[in-house]
Amino acid sequence: MPHPYVLLSAAVSLDGYLDDTGPGRLLLSGPDDFDRVDEVRASADAVLVGAGTVRADNPRLLVNSPERRAARLAAGRPEYPLKVTVSGTGDLDPAAQFWHTGGDKVLYTTDRGAERARALGLATDVVPLGPALDWRRLLEHLHAVRGVRRLMVEGGGHIHTQLLTQGLADELQLVLAPLFVGDPRAPRLFGPGAYQAGRLRLVETRPVGDVVLMRYEPTAPGTGPLPVAADHHWLALACELAAACPPSRTAFSVGAVVVAADGTELARGHSREGTDPVVHAEEAALAKVDPTDPRLPGATVYSSLEPCARRASRPAPCARLILDAGVRRVVTAWREPDTFVAGADGSGVLAAEGATVVVLPEYEEHAKAPNRHLTGG
Repeated sequence: MPHPYVLLSAAVSLDGYLDDTGPGRLLLSGPDDFDRVDEVRASADAVLVGAGTVRADNPRLLVNSPERRAARLAAGRPEYPLKVTVSGTGDLDPAAQFWHTGGDKVLYTTDRGAERARALGLATDVVPLGPALDWRRLLEHLHAVRGVRRLMVEGGGHIHTQLLTQGLADELQLVLAPLFVGDPRAPRLFGPGAYQAGRLRLVETRPVGDVVLMRYEPTAPGTGPLPVAADHHWLALACELAAACPPSRTAFSVGAVVVAADGTELARGHSREGTDPVVHAEEAALAKVDPTDPRLPGATVYSSLEPCARRASRPAPCARLILDAGVRRVVTAWREPDTFVAGADGSGVLAAEGATVVVLPEYEEHAKAPNRHLTGG
C-alpha cells in the first residue's frame, strides 16, 4: 500500500556524533540551519521523533515562523504538522512539551504499550500496531488514515537506522557541523544493521551558515516482494521515459530502466526508441546491456507497463526477454489492459519461472498519462 515520502533529517559532528555526554543538548546547527529546518517542517504533513528523543530532549517540534504557519493556513492545511512519536512500551511523560504544544499528535505503539499510554492519560491519539512495532504498517496508516503525504523524521539515531535498513527512507538530509565530540559514549547517528548495498545518490550540497547540508537518495532496489524507497524513484523514472515515446495508435507508450543490485543504472529505454518503430521499452533497455554482464541476475527491471506476454511485431515478448537475460525481479506500475492483447498476463509468465513481480499502483495514473488516447480514461 502507498505510504508517505519519508525524509530523514539530522545534524552530526565531523566525527559522526549526534550529541555529547554533557547535561545539556549539544547545539550542532546555527541560526541559519535552524531556520532551514523550520522551513522543511513547514513543508511536511507530519513530523516524527522516537520516544527516546521525547524523553531526552523534551522537544516542542513547532513551525516557529508566523509567516510559514500563515502560509499553511492559507493553503488549507493545519497551522502545524501532525506530531508523531513511536514507543514500544507507551511509557512516556504526560507532562512532556510534545503533547501540549502545536496541533494534533499521534502515538504509534504496541498492543501492550497502548494500554500503558491510555492509563497514563497521554494527550494524544494512541494507535496500537500489534504485538510489535511495524514500520510499514505505521507508514501505511499515516498515509491512509491521517492523509500524510510527506513525513519528516527528526530522530533519533535508532529510528533513522531502522528506516534506512528497512528501505523505507526516501531521502536523507544530513547536516555536517564543524566540531568534534570524540567521546565513544556519545550517541552516533547510525547504528549497526543490514543496510542496502551500493552508494546513495548525492542530490544537493550547500553551505548553510557554518554547516554543510548534504541531501542523499537511496538507489539500491529491493530484493523481494516488498518495495523499498529506491523502487519508487526508479519506477517514477520509467514513467517519465514513457512520456518521451513517439505517440502511436497501435501500441502503448512505455518506459523501462534496468538497475543493478547496488543501485547502478545499467540501461534505460522507451517504446519506439530511435529508428525502430516497433521496439518495446524493456527490449530497448536490455539491448544496451552486455548479455554476459554478471550484474543482470541480481538486477531489477522497472517498467511503466507490465511486460508483454505476447506480441505480433517480434518473436519474443518482453517477459521472455527479461527471463532470458537472467533478471528475476520486475517492478511495474500498471497491468496491461486488453486494448491490443486479450488476457495479457506478463506477470504470470514471469512468476511461473520464478521471477518476483512488484506492482506499485500509486504510479498507475502516471504510467497511463501518455496513453490516454488509447485507453480513453
